[in-house]
Amino acid sequence: MGRIDVESKAYMSNRERFADVFNFSLYSGKNVIQPNNLSPMDTSEMALPYGINSKMTTQKYRDLLKMYSAMRDDKMIYLILGLELQTHVHYAMPVRAMLYDALNYAGQVAEAATSYRENKTNLSKTEFLSGLRKEDKLIPVITLVISFDTEPWDGHTSLHEMLGINDPQILQYIPDYKLNLLTPAQIDDKEFDKFRTGLGAVMQFIKHRNDKDLGWMLKNKRFEKMDRETVNFIKTVTGADIRFNEEGEVIDMWAAWENGINEARTKGRSEGMINTAMMFAKKYNIPTEEAIKTAGVTKEEWDAYEQSQIIKS
Repeated sequence: MGRIDVESKAYMSNRERFADVFNFSLYSGKNVIQPNNLSPMDTSEMALPYGINSKMTTQKYRDLLKMYSAMRDDKMIYLILGLELQTHVHYAMPVRAMLYDALNYAGQVAEAATSYRENKTNLSKTEFLSGLRKEDKLIPVITLVISFDTEPWDGHTSLHEMLGINDPQILQYIPDYKLNLLTPAQIDDKEFDKFRTGLGAVMQFIKHRNDKDLGWMLKNKRFEKMDRETVNFIKTVTGADIRFNEEGEVIDMWAAWENGINEARTKGRSEGMINTAMMFAKKYNIPTEEAIKTAGVTKEEWDAYEQSQIIKS
């Protein structure tokens, strides 16, 4: 597992961000899912394809999985919410997400059957064979796939898209599975305001990472005061050269981004002057120290250049 994968899971495991992305996707940004109503679940999904007593199992590991439970209209509501975090396109993602959901439902049935057996619950023959009572209901499972890739998602978004047939007569008998996919490129800039955490800034920065015009960031309040964890995550997933000197947890993203640009320009200028001085020294057979002094290269710039050459070698 790479660094980006690890940091993505760590960043999104935060309950506020987890609730934020589901509120954005399911409720158009309305604050419905409360972080305090989320509890972590085991991310391993296991199914027993040949019955309760089978020694053969199928096991997969999700990225993040949480149980949502809350009272609504005097009724307790339960949802199982899963996040799959992608830093690159996954061309088999519809099948992968469908399998996760199916395993979770199979796990619920197996768990109910085990509970009835251990508690010696009185079941009819049909209920015993099914593992469920007639009135039992399963907890809904929703899997959301988030792409943190700076490139647009060009993969499939449904099972039917992956099939080598487009005959409607046949497809009507093949249940489709549609991917719940959230990618930066598909989000309109006005929609980023619906995020309530720094995740909105992450997604917007990814969307505009390669833009030459930085107007989308300038005077954007979302980037004026950002938490350091979010800024570091943006650096990780985009590779952006963001430099911040402030102490504390609040970062002015615009100033940090500008610092990175200016430092890159200065570095490029210094290396260009050093390379020119070294070529001059070689051509006219004069000491390197004299050439770089003539070129106006400082000792700090020369030391930094030598250190970079050591690292490269």
